[in-house]
Amino acid sequence: MSEIAVPQPPSDQPSNDDSNQPSANKESFFVNAQSTKWRKHFWRLPAWFAAALVLMPILVIALSWTSDQSDIWAHLIQTQLGTLLSNTLKLCIGVGSIAIFLGVSLAWLVSVCEFPGRRWLDWGLMLPLAIPTYVVAFVALGLFDFSGPVQTQLREWFGSDFRVPSIRSAGGVSLVLSAVLYPYVYMLSRSAFMSQGRGLVDAARMLGRTPLQAFWSVALPMARPAIAAGAALALMETLADFGAVAVFNYDTFTTAIYKSWFGFFNLPAAAQLASVLLLFVALALFAEQKARGGGRLFEVPAQERERFKLKGARAYLATGYCLLIFVLAFVIPVGQLLFWVVETGLGGLDQRYIDLVLHTFALGAIAASLTVSLAIAVAFGQRQLGNISAKGFAMRAASLGYAFPGSVLAVGIMLSFAKVDSVLVAPVRALLDMPPKQILVGSVVALILAYCVRFFTVGLGPIQSSFERLKPSFQEAAQSLGANKWQLLWRVYLPMLSPGIFAGMLLVLVDVMKEMPATLLLRPFGWDTLAVRVYEMTSEGEWERAALPALSLVLLSLAPVVLMIRRSRR
Repeated sequence: MSEIAVPQPPSDQPSNDDSNQPSANKESFFVNAQSTKWRKHFWRLPAWFAAALVLMPILVIALSWTSDQSDIWAHLIQTQLGTLLSNTLKLCIGVGSIAIFLGVSLAWLVSVCEFPGRRWLDWGLMLPLAIPTYVVAFVALGLFDFSGPVQTQLREWFGSDFRVPSIRSAGGVSLVLSAVLYPYVYMLSRSAFMSQGRGLVDAARMLGRTPLQAFWSVALPMARPAIAAGAALALMETLADFGAVAVFNYDTFTTAIYKSWFGFFNLPAAAQLASVLLLFVALALFAEQKARGGGRLFEVPAQERERFKLKGARAYLATGYCLLIFVLAFVIPVGQLLFWVVETGLGGLDQRYIDLVLHTFALGAIAASLTVSLAIAVAFGQRQLGNISAKGFAMRAASLGYAFPGSVLAVGIMLSFAKVDSVLVAPVRALLDMPPKQILVGSVVALILAYCVRFFTVGLGPIQSSFERLKPSFQEAAQSLGANKWQLLWRVYLPMLSPGIFAGMLLVLVDVMKEMPATLLLRPFGWDTLAVRVYEMTSEGEWERAALPALSLVLLSLAPVVLMIRRSRR
């Protein structure tokens, strides 16, 4: 029987021998691992870019201590530093205490109790957020100062020797800021109390607790994380405030930064003062984390959210208390602005006013577009990473911008751009035989960058929330039909994210239009805004002439506040 020859495969064809398979698999695995690694790095780039924008001015401010400003600090220590520290601490303690008291008490009433007018007071108590702090400040001075109509009428009734505590004090500034900032505590506390329901309080009552004891021992501790978060927001806004304290001539670190910049013309000294203000912000964030503790909130079924029905005097007391805060914080300021506008006969409605509106809207629209575009890139990158970087260093750093006062960012960006102008721009212009000129310092670019850094978190929040509501199956279906990542973003995600994008742009737009410190410090020549106009008029005591731009800002701010109210009621 003859052997049958089996043909061998050609040498240029792969062999079926399994001896080469492990090395091939290893090489393929290595290539795929490298590709996945670089892909993850690519999707992290937007978050790192946003973090770099936030950290750049902070790093520059920290490096300002390499400049010797001992003479300035000796002068400050001898004259103002003690006052600045004392005033800032008094303001934080006063605003924190009043905002927590008002926010928690109002939130408990509208979320747990039923009384006449509760439904419309529920959202009406959020409306003071639409009024900038500096607007309430000059309205309060116009009404309650020694020469104002309230004290004048009181002296007519009770004699010329009648005196009331001066509103130009730490207590007066704290009350004014609290009237605008208490809604931060109110909104978050309200959500916490509503999520608890009535069942836990009823259980405490069955164990022998009085209603007040049940509130202190059960409801309040469970709401502590939300209360701490709201109080931290109010404190950061207090530390960042410039307009209200400037109207009251109440010196804090924000006013000291402005005076160092435009009074002493000393930018390094302003940067060093800004770093001290950053220390207060860091302490506020640390206190908020400690106050939160390890508490977590859990939702309860909707049917358990029954309210206690108040009757008789208690019901009317609850209505009167909520109505009083609403009138003092919103109705009186807006009504006084309307009165001043009518009284002046719209005398400020001229070409300059129209230019102010155009500048304000243009800056807001540009900043909102850039900020939301960066927020979309960051949120989309997180989506591709499976949200594994949501708690990473880059995202934490990028989210810190809102915690930094506008004056601090303005100083850091100005120092950064001055360095770039001197190191990069000046040699290039000299090489091209062009006259020396600062390109970045005093430009619209610096102002827009400050807006983007400050309000990046504001624009990112609604977009992240919209992304979280999208099921992964949408992406899987699009990729199964051959769509790449960019087609997925452009043709699938962006249309579905349009409500969140619109909300983010609206919130950033209005925040930019109300922003005073950064605009005042960084605006180029001829780029005044409505907020700057309010500052100029109030610094001269022209309350009536400041009413028209102030009322315009209030009306523009109502849109995002109504949007937040609708989202919080869902």
